Amino acid sequence: MKILLTLFLLLSTLLSADELRDAYEKEFTFLKAQKTELEKRLRQEKLFQTKEVATTKQKVQNLQNRYVKLSQEEKNLENQMQKLSVKLDDKRSNKEIIASVLIQAKSLLDEYNIEVNDKKDADILKVTRKAFVDGAHLYKQLSSLEKENGKFYLTDGTKTDGTIIKIGNIAAYGVTDKAKGALAPAGNGEYKIWNQDASADALAFAKGTPRKDIKIFIYENLDKDVEYKKEKTLEDTIKGGGTIGYIILILGALGLLLILIRTVLLIRAGSNVKEITNTVVEKLRNNKPQEALEAIKGYKGSTARVIKATLRNIDKDRDHIEDIVTENILNESSHIDRFGNFVLVLAAVAPLLGLLGTVTGMIATFDIITEFGTGDPKLLSGGISEALVTTMLGLIVAIPLLLLGNLLSGWAQNIKDSMEQAALHIVNEYEVHKEK
Repeated sequence: MKILLTLFLLLSTLLSADELRDAYEKEFTFLKAQKTELEKRLRQEKLFQTKEVATTKQKVQNLQNRYVKLSQEEKNLENQMQKLSVKLDDKRSNKEIIASVLIQAKSLLDEYNIEVNDKKDADILKVTRKAFVDGAHLYKQLSSLEKENGKFYLTDGTKTDGTIIKIGNIAAYGVTDKAKGALAPAGNGEYKIWNQDASADALAFAKGTPRKDIKIFIYENLDKDVEYKKEKTLEDTIKGGGTIGYIILILGALGLLLILIRTVLLIRAGSNVKEITNTVVEKLRNNKPQEALEAIKGYKGSTARVIKATLRNIDKDRDHIEDIVTENILNESSHIDRFGNFVLVLAAVAPLLGLLGTVTGMIATFDIITEFGTGDPKLLSGGISEALVTTMLGLIVAIPLLLLGNLLSGWAQNIKDSMEQAALHIVNEYEVHKEK
């Protein structure tokens, strides 16, 4: 029984295995068919993707080429725009230049009653051509020599009739029975005879035979009166320095006076040095110091006083005599050096006052500029004149005072040295002959 059961089980197992194998074979066949189908579809998909990528790359390449082409076209358009912009700016600039030229031409030609059409509807090219033609004609007219009858003022202020010879628009001569000469602007378009003689040149031009060398007055226009040229004197220069200039001159005069006084004092102090010394030495060689003192009693001056003091104490010891000589020279130094330092102080103060005048003059100039502006140079001349003249006067005073003061100081020192030398020489002579 067991055997049968076992066989039955084995048979059932075998039958089940065959069925399972068949099922697996079917499944394998199905899966294999599926795999083949999938591989086919994959190859088709890859081919499709390859074609799609190639097509896309071509599209990208085409787009890139188109971008490059458009970029180049853009650059070309930018260059063209830039060139057109430059041309447009040039045309605008040219138009502005032409407009500016017309404005200048109108302002200049209007002075000579020549009309320039500046209306908006006018043809700018025609107006410009006409302005140049009129300007050339006016230039020719103004650069020529013309004679005309007219009126002008004489130097005494009277108005007279005469012949006016115009040299272009820059100069003129006037000829009349009363006066002849160059003409200068008198204001309001009128002339006046200039105060410097040019009668020979006026007659030469009137006859049409001008000379090579001429005296001429060149002017800019006739609207403003030109004042007669006045020769500047020393008094005018000093006045230009103002109050400080007068102070500097007073100090300079004082310094010169002190130098003269000091010179006289030094001449008197240093006079007869050799004569006194020789007289005293001659007496001392004969051992007569008292007679030496009597011999120079009539002499005056610093040297005589020092030597007299030396002789009065000649019999004292050497150190004592030298102290007396030194003391007397110091006493005479106040007389010899009188006014010396003060002269040098004046020499130092003068340029400082000049600098002060410069500062005050510039302050006055800036005050005038603040109040009236810089339109009229004559208003500024006062302050500038004070600034420059005071500096000049300060240096003029300081330089000679400084030189002369130092020269006199050196002279004074030489006098003191000669006094000391003379006194010691007398002491030495006395001691030598005393021992004998």
